[in-house]
Amino acid sequence: MNDSLHKRLWLIFAQAATICMALIFALRIFYPNFFSFREQALVVKQAEPGSISSPIYSYSSAVKKAMPAVVNIFTSKKPRSNPHQDLLDDPAFRHFFGDQLEEPEPQAQPENSLGSGVIVSNQGLILTNNHVIATADSIEVALSDGRKMSATVVGTDPDTDLALIKVEANDLPAITFASSDALSVGDVVLAIGNPFGVGQTVTQGIVSALGRSHLGINIYENFIQTDASINPGNSGGALINTEGNLVGINSAIYSRSGGSMGIGFAIPTTLARQVMEQIAAQGNVTRGWIGIEAQDITPELAESFRLNKAQGALIAGVLKHSPADRAGLRSGDILVAIEGKPVTDSGSMLNLIAALKPNQKATMQIVRDGNITNVAIIIGKRPKPVAAPE
Repeated sequence: MNDSLHKRLWLIFAQAATICMALIFALRIFYPNFFSFREQALVVKQAEPGSISSPIYSYSSAVKKAMPAVVNIFTSKKPRSNPHQDLLDDPAFRHFFGDQLEEPEPQAQPENSLGSGVIVSNQGLILTNNHVIATADSIEVALSDGRKMSATVVGTDPDTDLALIKVEANDLPAITFASSDALSVGDVVLAIGNPFGVGQTVTQGIVSALGRSHLGINIYENFIQTDASINPGNSGGALINTEGNLVGINSAIYSRSGGSMGIGFAIPTTLARQVMEQIAAQGNVTRGWIGIEAQDITPELAESFRLNKAQGALIAGVLKHSPADRAGLRSGDILVAIEGKPVTDSGSMLNLIAALKPNQKATMQIVRDGNITNVAIIIGKRPKPVAAPE
């Protein structure tokens, strides 16, 4: 009985399968598109010609806004005259050594260099790097509209590698400043300048890091690090955000070959603007000073001083009769805050003190013998560095 039932069921299944196959075959012949639903689904996902399947970002509006305010700077330096030229022109000297002077040395050619700058005032003020114009005997500025004109130096600040120059022109397109304090790591930035003298160029990257210091480039360092390509000739050019506003002045690169390796440094506008305004007002920069030597807090020092974290600046020495000495600061004290702003290391300490005005009363928070203490101090004026003999 069971065998007869199994055979009957198998026969029904075979007949049903045969009917289904025949039906599919017939539908395939008479309705070829009936089974093309998969292909239709793929076609629906395919973008129409000329349409945008994913967002495409352009920074052209930011570039158009900022580029007219970025200039190319060309400098030249006259060759030094021969220090023995007076002797060479002396008839008696030439009488005895004339045979040795028959083949004069070829005359030295003027040294030329290039860089970039940013127009910060429609009255012709241009911000650039000090190293771009430091040794120049003549400075020529090329505007984005093709005009060229001579420039004079208003003032320089070698400690931050910034300089302010001026051209005699009115109604120039000035850059719009943005606060560099609003930047975050990962923000998109654009570098505009004249790399290798090829002409005005824009490169794009992100903010790789903030507050870079201890690089040995300047005395006061608080760099924006970016991977936007910065090459020789970009120095003094603009680092802008995606709205076309200035956030930094391109200053230096890390390179083993002389070209960009994806590590560039820019002076933030917060610092650049302070320096620029002082130079424009008085021709130089005045900085606060208290007369101490400091070093970073290492994890070992933090442990020995029983600090919760390796943060602050250890006072290693105090100059006699300095503001710090008069306020009672001494070696072994740890500066942790200045005017309520935290001191992360000796570099940030230097920047915070420099931003204070001479004769200003400020509060220094220190750690002494494990206790936190506030010390009032009258800020002094930073002495000018003694020039090295030539």
